[in-house]
Amino acid sequence: MANKDRLTGLDSSFLDLERDAAHMHVAGCSVFAGDPPGYDEVVRAIEARLHLVPRYRQRLAFVPFGLGRPVWVDDPHFKVQYHVRHTALPRPGGDAELKRLAGRVFSQALDRSRPLWELWLVEGLAGERFALLSKTHHALVDGVSGVDIATVLFDTSPEPLPVAPPDHEWVARPLPSSAQLLADALLEPATVPREVVRGVQATLRGPRTVAARLGRAFGSVGALAWTGLQAAPPSPFNVRIGPHRRFTWVETDLGQFKAIKNTLGGTVNDVVLAVVAGALAGYMRLHGQATEGVELRAMVPVSVRADIERGALGNRVAAMWAALPVAVNDPVERLERVSREMRGVKQSGQAVGAEILTRLSGFAPPTIMAQAARLQARQRIFNLVVTNVPGPQFPLYLLGRELESIYPMVPLAENTALGIAILSYNGLLSFGLVADYDALSDVEVLADELRASIDELAAAAGPPAPGAPTTSTPEDAPDQARVGP
Repeated sequence: MANKDRLTGLDSSFLDLERDAAHMHVAGCSVFAGDPPGYDEVVRAIEARLHLVPRYRQRLAFVPFGLGRPVWVDDPHFKVQYHVRHTALPRPGGDAELKRLAGRVFSQALDRSRPLWELWLVEGLAGERFALLSKTHHALVDGVSGVDIATVLFDTSPEPLPVAPPDHEWVARPLPSSAQLLADALLEPATVPREVVRGVQATLRGPRTVAARLGRAFGSVGALAWTGLQAAPPSPFNVRIGPHRRFTWVETDLGQFKAIKNTLGGTVNDVVLAVVAGALAGYMRLHGQATEGVELRAMVPVSVRADIERGALGNRVAAMWAALPVAVNDPVERLERVSREMRGVKQSGQAVGAEILTRLSGFAPPTIMAQAARLQARQRIFNLVVTNVPGPQFPLYLLGRELESIYPMVPLAENTALGIAILSYNGLLSFGLVADYDALSDVEVLADELRASIDELAAAAGPPAPGAPTTSTPEDAPDQARVGP
């Protein structure tokens, strides 16, 4: 059997994509109500639950000569105090100061010689609030499983629920030697092909004939490849980036987005993409950029994580390409165009093709996968990442303090100066905008354009009809989508 502690091909690719200027950690800024807890209190609370996420006490071990993907090993020097940091904002401690701090923290790469995560307890936030900044390497977690981990680390009621203690005290396993790592990596390919075949078979499972499923699968791979070969258009968001970041957010009402889709059609994710397209168009025109005839392309990660895998670490995502019609001025027409395009994307089977290629990447030699990742980073096959992650629709608590808001961050790839992550939580929908510090020094202008785009589409939809439902459909949560026939 394949080593369960070895990174998958997809997980490993996020290490290959990382550069001095491109940090591959996902992050978030969480704001809580109430006085901040003491640092030692936070450390004890995290220590009490670390056994629920054992990867958080493990670091990477690299196979000599790059002849295999890295494996997770226990860190014999693990100290939770290294990973849990403590800081405070300067006065007046408003959102502007918090955003600047978040940008600086998110600009710092994680140390690969240690477990790949950090939490920052932030005091000094005005209005009897405090914040937590979190950073976790993308090799360890994707957006959906990251939300699941948050529900493990936080409580679902103001009174902290008792957590069953571990069966035994944690003791780090001995580190494998270089010879052991090399031997395991060389022996494992004898069993991995069978695992890959079983994985692809699972992707193709369905009631119809194997031949028909294979035909659709190859067609899906072809659709994905054809889309990926088409270069994205030039844009102000595709320039060489540095290591420093700016971070801001826009917080909205999830019910407003549901009302828009109920009135105008489509899904909540279609509405999200439409307002993002409107914001990008407004920003481009403000900077004298032509939008006529321009259609930007967003890379939209889609979860292929089965329900039984929720809470498991590692990445279970595929990619779809979404057209952002910045040339369309009318907000309703823009939403209709996005909805039509997204229906076509789903029918083309891009996500199925991406899932098959993702599974097969686990069998590709690590050197080839590393070169492929670097080549992909240099190509302009998308203009930005837009990821929409469904979060818990109930309040969470940390040591009795209610979590008010979560603002997510998606990492920037090479030559991509803007990323937009969206997270729903307890009736709110939060847009986290991360930008290269120099390329988009006025990212707050883009945030204003996003607010204006939301208001424009909401005005076009009009007030919801009395008694109109505000519930979501499964399609409203694209990161919960499942691939298959």
